[in-house]
Amino acid sequence: MSNILNAMKRYAVGMIDRIELRHLRYFIAVAEELHFGRAARKLGIAQPPLSLQIQRLEAELGTSLFDRTSRRVQLTPAGRTLLEEGRRALAGVRDAVDAAQRASRGETGSLTVAFASSVMFLSLPRVIRQFRENFPGVRLELRELPTGPQLVALRNGDLDLGFVREPPPDDELKTETMMTERLLLAISKRHPLAGRKRLQLTDVAADDFVLFPRDLAPGLHGHVLRVCAEAGVQPRIVQTSRELYTTVSLVEAGMGVTIIPESVRQMGWRGVQYFPIGSEAATTRIDAAWRTDNFNPILQSFLGIARTAARR
Repeated sequence: MSNILNAMKRYAVGMIDRIELRHLRYFIAVAEELHFGRAARKLGIAQPPLSLQIQRLEAELGTSLFDRTSRRVQLTPAGRTLLEEGRRALAGVRDAVDAAQRASRGETGSLTVAFASSVMFLSLPRVIRQFRENFPGVRLELRELPTGPQLVALRNGDLDLGFVREPPPDDELKTETMMTERLLLAISKRHPLAGRKRLQLTDVAADDFVLFPRDLAPGLHGHVLRVCAEAGVQPRIVQTSRELYTTVSLVEAGMGVTIIPESVRQMGWRGVQYFPIGSEAATTRIDAAWRTDNFNPILQSFLGIARTAARR
């Protein structure tokens, strides 16, 4: 019994392989017109080749699809069934082609994007909103991660795109600068120097510093230390914090001073005073980063929106 079933399956598969989409298109045209001449004109071909293709289709199926007389053409029961299923099959092919084309244009699929928390105070929310409006068919997954963990996730293929601060060179990743902002000196408003209009790093050289650990954002950590070194300051780091919110809270509590990206001011601490740092190097860049072997077209769509926002 199983041999018979297997043989029937092989026969069905072989028959499907021999039936081409054009056979279905020709058949459906005749079935809808019930007239070979009108169907041929609709298809843009001559009537004899159309009749020949229908005969070949019937031969492959082993059954008649039309009852033909000199006055009329009618569908057989097998023809009515094939018309219904054939329409469904062609619609499925059209849907598949459309889905493939939309995927190639980056209009469907998924994208995983990570960002450092402070980046959300810049133009990233506008980029996300614009992307969701332009590509509603894409599943966008957002993750809040510091720069260090983002770089690890990108190398491992767990992220499509990251927005990172001062990333170090990496042969596995492409980077492109999207935003820049100033670095600011932050001190408690109860600090003896808080009443000044201007403050230099040398003015707080003897103070305790609260900074983020190197593994959280290695590039930015090194950049901050270089800015300090340029001013002749060797910061005495007495406390580290893995969250910028906590860092500024510790400054507000009088635990020390810190250097932070300007966007952090938007978190709204009333007990903290901010001062610009008098150095051209006292800026930080935010780069988009992605794997060099990531050719996801959705990624390029997102980057296009981010580039437009960066130019503005």
